[in-house]
Amino acid sequence: MEGGDGASRAAPAAGSQLLRVPLQGQQDPLRNQTAVVDKAGSTVTYYITSQSNLSAVVLYDSRNGYVCYKALERRACYLRRMEPWDLQTLQTALNASEHSAERLLHRNNQTTFYREFLGIVAAEQVEPRGLGEAVQALCEHTSIFWVRRGHGPGRQRLIYLCIDICFPNNICVSICFYYLPE
Repeated sequence: MEGGDGASRAAPAAGSQLLRVPLQGQQDPLRNQTAVVDKAGSTVTYYITSQSNLSAVVLYDSRNGYVCYKALERRACYLRRMEPWDLQTLQTALNASEHSAERLLHRNNQTTFYREFLGIVAAEQVEPRGLGEAVQALCEHTSIFWVRRGHGPGRQRLIYLCIDICFPNNICVSICFYYLPE
């Protein structure tokens, strides 16, 4: 099935809660972000559209222990294992879903901005079986690659793509990907 924006936006399952979180601020004039919280499946999926019209999906799946990134303009998913900070962020989002969307995220001078670098391990394509239903559904008909945290791409490699995401705990992260040498 081709066409559209490449995202399968099926209706959330029972136990899911859809939160619309519009983000505005001086540093990023306009970015739309929507969180789909599925308490039953222990997942939070962020749908992000940046001011440059880049659309991305970031999936936090605590049941299977993965964070999955998919830029809808690219034909690939990027996967890494969850770390303690991811679990804490996921728990904050699951708890925040019980409150109204207006109170979910306040962008103010208390907001902290970070940049995170993830190296794409191009030689290690991942087989979707065994990754859990949420990752399989998001990455259906696309290649999946492992990524690992780095200190930056260095001078010899270029940034491939950046995804900006803000969390309910007033932390915003610009996640930038670059290819690791094979």
